[in-house]
Amino acid sequence: MQASPKRDLTVGLFVMLGLAAIGYLSIQVGGVTYSGPGGLTIYATFDEVGGLKPRAPVAVAGVSVGQVKRIELDSDLRARVTLDLDPNLELSADTSASIRTSGLLGDQFVALEPGSEDEILRPGEEIAYTESALLLERLIGRFVHDSGVRTD
Repeated sequence: MQASPKRDLTVGLFVMLGLAAIGYLSIQVGGVTYSGPGGLTIYATFDEVGGLKPRAPVAVAGVSVGQVKRIELDSDLRARVTLDLDPNLELSADTSASIRTSGLLGDQFVALEPGSEDEILRPGEEIAYTESALLLERLIGRFVHDSGVRTD
């Protein structure tokens, strides 16, 4: 078989394209994200975080403004979530945080809904109004229990 520089170049480009695709998919599956400059640390306490994980996005009106930095158990046995937000973001003191799911069975994220107060949340402060994750198992259990279906 004779050497063909054109064929060798084509095979080389095809291999490079395949390696780039594998690298891209690895990053997407691994959940590596960059949400921009962080620096504004705010806390929120939830009764139930469901499947929320560190590095989950934090969004205001559907726009990513940060990520979940840490999830830990508080002294009162509730989940304390540390949010790392864009330092230029100004949230009012009556902002509420809720854990939502993207799509029917998608990943969970924290949605922030700004309030109307003039006072601004400062770094290290706590969001007072929170709404925990809605667990599908509990919802199905309530439906079965409330519908009068006997499970004997």
